[in-house]
Amino acid sequence: MFVRNAWYVGAWSDEIAAGAMLSRTLLGDPVLFYRLADGSPAALADRCCHRGLPLSHGRVQDDCVTCGYHGLTFDRTGACVRVPGQERIPPAARVRSYPVRERDNMVWVWMGDPASADDTLIVSHPFAQSPEWTFLKDRYLVQANYQLITDNLMDLTHVGYVHNRTIGGTPQAHSEAVSRTRATEHGVRVERWMPDSVPPPSYIAVHEFRTPRIDRWMEIEFFAPAVVRIHTGAMDTGTGAREGLRDDALLFWGFNAQTPETETTTHYFWSGARSHVAGRSIGEQRLDSLRITFSEDKDIVEAQQASLNRQPEPLVMIASDGGMVAARRRVAAMLRAEAETVAPVEPAPASAPAALD
Repeated sequence: MFVRNAWYVGAWSDEIAAGAMLSRTLLGDPVLFYRLADGSPAALADRCCHRGLPLSHGRVQDDCVTCGYHGLTFDRTGACVRVPGQERIPPAARVRSYPVRERDNMVWVWMGDPASADDTLIVSHPFAQSPEWTFLKDRYLVQANYQLITDNLMDLTHVGYVHNRTIGGTPQAHSEAVSRTRATEHGVRVERWMPDSVPPPSYIAVHEFRTPRIDRWMEIEFFAPAVVRIHTGAMDTGTGAREGLRDDALLFWGFNAQTPETETTTHYFWSGARSHVAGRSIGEQRLDSLRITFSEDKDIVEAQQASLNRQPEPLVMIASDGGMVAARRRVAAMLRAEAETVAPVEPAPASAPAALD
C-alpha cells in the first residue's frame, strides 16, 4: 500500500530526451514520460485503452503519443484525439494523465487525485544548478521496500559500520552522537552531533583539516512519504561549528528520493553535492566515494529485504531507531487519512469490451 496523494521523483531530467519516451513503473502503475515541443514533461498511463498494449511501444509526435498497435493517438491530458479509419472517437477512449513538474533537475509526478496536487509540497534541492557546488547523481533499482531505504537514512549510527571505507569514521563516535528528533510540518527532523571525532577517509581526501580531529554534524530531514535530505558538515575541533561559524567547513548535501516501484522494489534517486572551499574546486572524481557509499547502502537493504521475506518478525527496537519510527508513523498516518477519504468502489459487472466504432 502506498501514499498516493504525494509528489514522487519519476525521473532525473536528463533521462527524458526530446522525442523519446521513458516507461517506468511507479507505485505499481506503468507510467510513460515524454516531452512536449516546448520541452516541458508530460506523463500518461503506459497502457492503451484499446487493446492494452503499452504506449511506450508507439511514438511521440506533435505533443501526442500514438499507440504502436492500431494508431490511436492521445494528447497530454490522456484524451484520444484520433482513431484511424473512423471519425467518431468513443467518449471512453482515453488514458490516465498525471500531473508533472520539473524542478531542480528532477521530474516529479503526482500519483493520486490530480485536483489535490499541491506544488508547495515539492521538496526543493537547488544544488544541481549552483556553480558553488560539485554535484553527482544516479538512480538505483533497489530490490527492497522503499521504507527500508528511509529507515537506513534516518538512523545514521550504521555509518561507522557500513561505510568505514568512505564516510564512516569510528563506529563508537556514531553510536554515541548527541541526537535530537522532532516532528516538522511535513515530516521528521533528526540532528546529530559528533564532537572531537576522527575524520573519515573521504573527508580527508577532499578537505585540508588543520587538526587531527574534527567536529561533525548531520541534519536529516524526512519529507513524508519518501524523500530524505541530509546536510552534513565538518570543521576542525573547537572552531565554532556548534555556534554556526562554518565559513571554512566541509559541507555536503545529500538528496534521497525513494520512489516505490512495487512493494519490494524501489527507484532510489540519489545525489550528492559538495561545497567548493576556499576557492578550490572539488572535481567529480573526488565524488567517487559517494558511489561506493550508496552502493553499500543498496547491498545492505537488499540483504535486509531478503531476510525479512524469509522471517518478517520479530524485530527488536533500540534507542537510535527514534527517527525511523517517527518517519514510519508519519507515513502510516498519511495512509490512514487517504483510506478514510476514499469511498469503496463497487466492482463493475463482467461484460465484453465495448466496440470503438
